Order: sequence, then C-alpha cells, then structure tokens
Amino acid sequence: MQHKPSQDASRIKGLHHAGLSVSDLDRSIAFYCDLLGMRLLRQDAFQPGSLDRITALPGARGRSAMLQAGAQYLELFEFATPTPRPRDVSAPVCDHGISHVCVEVTDLEGAYRRLSEAGVRFHCPPQAFAHMKATYARDPDGNVVELLEIPASA
Repeated sequence: MQHKPSQDASRIKGLHHAGLSVSDLDRSIAFYCDLLGMRLLRQDAFQPGSLDRITALPGARGRSAMLQAGAQYLELFEFATPTPRPRDVSAPVCDHGISHVCVEVTDLEGAYRRLSEAGVRFHCPPQAFAHMKATYARDPDGNVVELLEIPASA
C-alpha cells in the first residue's frame, strides 16, 4: 500500500527531540554531557499548570534539562511527584522505554484539529509556553508523541 504525504500546511517539519524520564537528573546530565559530549542548553524546575495538562499528570513536580548533540536534542525529566516507577534496566530493546518523541510542526492548531478529526487521542489542546506551543498525543500503541511549534522569531 502506498501512502500519499499530506499537503496540509500543518505537516511535520521533522523530529525535534526525544524525552527520557531519569531517576537522577544530575547523574544523567553528567553521563550525556561529560561522557557522550552533548551540550547542556538549559535546566529548569517544572512550572505548575501547562506541564500538568500536557503530561496528564496532575501535580507533576520535578526538574528537566535540554541537551543538544549537533542538530538533535534530548530532554531529560526527573519527576519528584508523582512517584515514578523504575523500569527494568535489563529490559530487551523491544520493551517501551522512551517517554515521548517530539515532532516539530509549522501550524500546531491546524495539526491538532486535523489529527483530532482523524481520531487521534490528545492529553489536552495545545498549550502555550514562554517560547513555544505544544501538546501530547497518543499513537495507536499508546506511545506519547509531542507536537511542537516554535515561532520563527524564537
């Protein structure tokens, strides 16, 4: 079966970042930056409100960091609440492990409408942050996909 790409203006521009939930943010930053050579762009405490809605985790608290490797990014999350459940560190690669993948779009509202109409399940409508808009959706297997719009002026 051949698939025809959407001609919609809200189409995907590319992958923006992957996100990992970690047990110790400082240790993970040291690993990815000191050992693997990524660059720490920013480190923040979770801001109440939008993060709760986009992750569907009411009262989420913790810290995050954004790392860069060339044109690729990795976002690390250390949750204080809700209490995370540890993953099996020896789980086979076929088991789930990445918390979400992010795709950058040119028109988040348009993408949200189009995908909602197609039956895609979202955690919430697009949320505005200081320098971007985003929302989380679920793929058919329940994996989280973030849709992200960064204005050209950001």
